[in-house]
Amino acid sequence: MSKSNFALRLQPSLLEEARKVADTEGVALNQFINAAVAEKLSALRTESYFRERAARANIPEALEILSRAGRNGPVIPGDEVD
Repeated sequence: MSKSNFALRLQPSLLEEARKVADTEGVALNQFINAAVAEKLSALRTESYFRERAARANIPEALEILSRAGRNGPVIPGDEVD
């Protein structure tokens, strides 16, 4: 994996908090920032994925399938409603 340098400008208060958290976690500040950026990218990609899936959804068909749920056989042990 190649690495590159990037000058990051953070507000002093944000930098201090990031340093505290990195120290608490026992990792280098650089490692903490890398993990934070990776988590944010993952969250954004996940949101995008679900938006794309929702756009392709067929709501009436899904509701029709759900309306049939549990009508085709006996209750499976453990699935009883209390």
